[in-house]
Formats: sequence, structure tokens, C-alpha cells
Amino acid sequence: MQGQRPKIGESKSITFEVTPELTITFGGGDTEISVLSTPSLIWFLEQAALQFLEPWLEADSLSVGTHVDIEHLAPTPPGKQVQCTARLIYQDGPVYRFNVEAFAGGDKIASGLHSRRIVRLSQLAKRLRKH
Repeated sequence: MQGQRPKIGESKSITFEVTPELTITFGGGDTEISVLSTPSLIWFLEQAALQFLEPWLEADSLSVGTHVDIEHLAPTPPGKQVQCTARLIYQDGPVYRFNVEAFAGGDKIASGLHSRRIVRLSQLAKRLRKH
């Protein structure tokens, strides 16, 4: 797909199972509960956008996250399947913005925006060597 551009409205969905290492635990004793942590959820939402862009990347390019604005709407316990979707809503040069959502069963558990930028790996490596 190199040389083409993704179209506004196209999307990518990924699914994962909430496992214990993706949770945060609250309380103790009889009131202890574990639920999907917000950082873990954001990671999967970013992965949906990253995987969306991968087919359009040139050999020396990658996409980096530049902005995340997510509302975590509902708790999700271990064992549940979560579907994360990134839908392209804006593109200007190397900048891509996505509407992201996550659902567990029929319940929306997250909604927000995520932006990514296409960068040259060689330029990024050169910049990092300066620091």
C-alpha cells in the first residue's frame, strides 16, 4: 500500500483479553477488585492506530504517538474480551488523528482521540544520538 494514503473514515480494530498483568487492584480482603488499568487500555488503543498505519509506511519510517486524550468510562474485569478501534478522522502531511473507542461485550469502556506522526527512523536515531 506504499504510495497510497489511507482514507478518512477507515479503521482498524484489535481484540485482547484482560489478563492479570493488565489490571490494577483496589481494596483488600473481601472488597478487593481487579480491573483493566487505564495505561494498559491506552496502550491497546494506540496499538490499533499504529497497526492501522503500518501498511502505508515506507521502509525507513515509523509512526510515533504524539497525543492521547482518552476517557476511561467503565471497569473491565479479568477474563473479558476488549475490542479497540481506531478510526482515521484527520490527516495533514505526516500527522494522523484518530477517534478511538473500546468495547467490552456491548459496553463502551473508552472513547477519545489519539494522534500519531510519521517520522523517518534514520532521522529519529540521529536526533537521539545527540542526547
